[in-house]
Amino acid sequence: MIDLGKKNVLGIRVDAVDYEAAVRKIIAAAEAEEKMAATALAVHGLMTGVMDPVQKYRLNRLDMITPDGQPVRWALNWLYNTRLSDRVYGPTLMLEICKQAEIKSVPIYLYGSSMSVIVNLEANLHSKFPQLVISGKEPSKFRRLSEEEQLLSVNNIKNSGAKLVFVGLGCPKQEVWVFEHRNLLSIPLIAVGAAFDFHAGSLPQAPSTAQKLGLEWSFRLFREPKRLWKRYLILNPIYMQLLFMQKTGIKQFDPDQVEAPIETMRYG
Repeated sequence: MIDLGKKNVLGIRVDAVDYEAAVRKIIAAAEAEEKMAATALAVHGLMTGVMDPVQKYRLNRLDMITPDGQPVRWALNWLYNTRLSDRVYGPTLMLEICKQAEIKSVPIYLYGSSMSVIVNLEANLHSKFPQLVISGKEPSKFRRLSEEEQLLSVNNIKNSGAKLVFVGLGCPKQEVWVFEHRNLLSIPLIAVGAAFDFHAGSLPQAPSTAQKLGLEWSFRLFREPKRLWKRYLILNPIYMQLLFMQKTGIKQFDPDQVEAPIETMRYG
């Protein structure tokens, strides 16, 4: 098990952890019914905080950020010699958490995506983990919620008996959601990106070889060029340039140079 604490990557505090450490922390918080906000960030998610001081504020107040993308893991190894042998990929992390949740009888809740996706996700999770308790599910409304709608959703989660919530709203909305709900729900809230679509069977994952080589972005870009070209063809080179500047000391990246949000987004 590896847990080397939080490390500054371009001003974002990323946890240098492996799957075992991440799962153990999350399940322990769920069993104790302790609040926890976590996400798995690849380059795009990290850069949302680098380029927006308000999002940086949110990210740096989450309890855990795992290195979802290989380039984020490489950054930890390069900057801090953490010697992490693998990333902590959101979709895989979700399955590892579900495996332990089944063993330890921790009920989970599925929040986000469309109803058709989470119905298929629920069925596929039960096929893998027959004794897993899914105590509730709620699709995204794909818009900002009123305060009343947000409180209703919070009460639905509380009344379900869930001890852990998986959130699949897409980056950066899901990170905003876990940040804003951390003090409303005293259980772990885990943003897992495209895991809902992958495990529901509605979106294919990149081949394992491409994932290990850090080329998952090219697979996704090929499938959705109009939506993703700016994310990968612009942000990835900027990310590499900024990492070089941090490594060489050309530029300092202060995690505390942020702006607090002045409004509640209430994404849902």
